[in-house]
Amino acid sequence: MSEISQNEQKVLAARTAVETLVNKGLIFSGMKIGLGTGSTALPAVKRLSEYIADGTLKDIKAVPTSFQTENACIDWGIPVYSFKDRAINGELDLAIDGADEIDTECNCIKGGGAALLREKIVAYNAKKFVIVADSSKAVNSLGTKFALPVEIIAEAYVPVKKALEKLGAKVVLREGVRKCGPVITDNGNQIVDCLWEKPVDPVKMEDVINDITGVVEVGFFTKNKPAAFIAKADGSVEVRGL
Repeated sequence: MSEISQNEQKVLAARTAVETLVNKGLIFSGMKIGLGTGSTALPAVKRLSEYIADGTLKDIKAVPTSFQTENACIDWGIPVYSFKDRAINGELDLAIDGADEIDTECNCIKGGGAALLREKIVAYNAKKFVIVADSSKAVNSLGTKFALPVEIIAEAYVPVKKALEKLGAKVVLREGVRKCGPVITDNGNQIVDCLWEKPVDPVKMEDVINDITGVVEVGFFTKNKPAAFIAKADGSVEVRGL
């Protein structure tokens, strides 16, 4: 039996998650749903749009986590709302997103697409949080292979870098692609990427890093444990915590 590619795994995880959640009644008409960013989240957004287009789902109120996802929602006919809208009232029924790494306890690293702040606002204000991922994202420990993103105020770069290095991280300012200079987030901030040689405690480190003056948000997601749909190369999908 031939194996499926990483991109095929992403689509499989995303579509399986949305279809399962609809079939179980966890995505339903009239719900408020947060929609994530990136190459695994967008196929989930697309599948959701298909349910809206065929009439299976109605009156969906979507809160996107980035300009990328907002544009996709507009293109695919998903009504877009802000967290500030009265119809949303600062809380969601469900959030669905990808992850850059997910460990055995369903702690995650997110922010490879530089949208971690809005992603965390959405994830931490949702009654249920769901991650979709391909098999390469499933790891035993976080932050030793995929660098942890930290969104920072530009003026604080030097002191934040020093503070992160004291925590044992190798710190690199993220540079733009096809752009001179650093990546600028949707919120007007910069991103530093942190890598550790030895595993760290993500639950503890989320709070420690967020306490550094000049840090806006850190890409450890540990406080609202998600259910997870993880697609494998053999075409199966592992479901955790649903």
